[in-house]
Amino acid sequence: MTWSADEPYNDLPPLPPAEYVETMPVLKAVIEARAAIAGLNEALVSLPNPNIFLHSLALLEAQASSEIENIVTTTDELFKAATISSDASGATREALRYQKALFAGLDAMRARHGIITANTAKEICSTIRDIETDVRHGEGVYIGNPTTRRRIYTPPQGAQVIAQKLKNWEEFVNSSSEFDPLVRVALAHYQFEAIHPFDDGNGRTGRILDVLMLVSAGLLEEPILYISQSIIAQKNEYYRLLNGVTSEGLWEDWTLYMVEAMREIAVNTLAKIKRIQGLQEQIHEVVGSQMPAGVMEVVFEQPYCRIKDVVERCAVTRQTATKYLGELVSSGVLREEKAGREKLFVNEELMEVLKSKEGTVGD
Repeated sequence: MTWSADEPYNDLPPLPPAEYVETMPVLKAVIEARAAIAGLNEALVSLPNPNIFLHSLALLEAQASSEIENIVTTTDELFKAATISSDASGATREALRYQKALFAGLDAMRARHGIITANTAKEICSTIRDIETDVRHGEGVYIGNPTTRRRIYTPPQGAQVIAQKLKNWEEFVNSSSEFDPLVRVALAHYQFEAIHPFDDGNGRTGRILDVLMLVSAGLLEEPILYISQSIIAQKNEYYRLLNGVTSEGLWEDWTLYMVEAMREIAVNTLAKIKRIQGLQEQIHEVVGSQMPAGVMEVVFEQPYCRIKDVVERCAVTRQTATKYLGELVSSGVLREEKAGREKLFVNEELMEVLKSKEGTVGD
């Protein structure tokens, strides 16, 4: 079989690969990654309110995954728009759709009892793009070098060919094969990107599918481990290794990269959760026990929050909600700012933790 960057890769081999993948280095890396992911999951399930972290970490993933596709928004813009989206930029709205697609995909997977299908991918991609999306029908789609514009990969073409390859991908993703779940994620990620089934949104869809596979496999209770930040830190390496599988069948190199990325992200995510927990403890010491727990949950779930959010969450009057938020402003926990006719209350210290690159891949 001959592969050419200029020709549609209709001969893309099915999964599983013919090459031996679970080598000793891969299995060693898997053991270490599984331990890190188990530690992260254990920390998550022990939390009294995991939503505090799920919401924020999903938004950070939305920002990072979108940035890989050159859809750039700032952390502050994104979190502000998650509360008030009326003045959000196009890039910010697109990143918000990514978060929506992530949880829509999670709901679809759970409704199918953990099964991830090609339709799951279509639903995710449709939400990301805000348009009904199906497999490609036309020709002319290819991956180009961003600098030279030279073709570096041309995915399979023809709706029937793509549908057949997606069927194989779906069977592999949901199989109870001998592959460790982390290895299965690595192999399925390559295959999905190589099939490149949609006109746009393939990369972002594929990264959502990765974390859904981890949840489906029972390694995570909730989607909280995302590899986009790792890809940003090592973008050239990521694409080099993808191409290495296509051109030379270098599955071991690719799998090692993906497994190590998942390990590093698990470690870094756990560290970020602990920093947020430490901040919660510090603020509790400042405000004491007189502040209702529900108010504190709101200002950590929504670093940019409104009076309305506290009213709805805590079932209190607007006057009471205003009093609570005012006390947090007076104590230096929150900062108040105007956003049109709205007042926003910003948890600046939490935003600093969320924006911090400390401990992230590549530092």
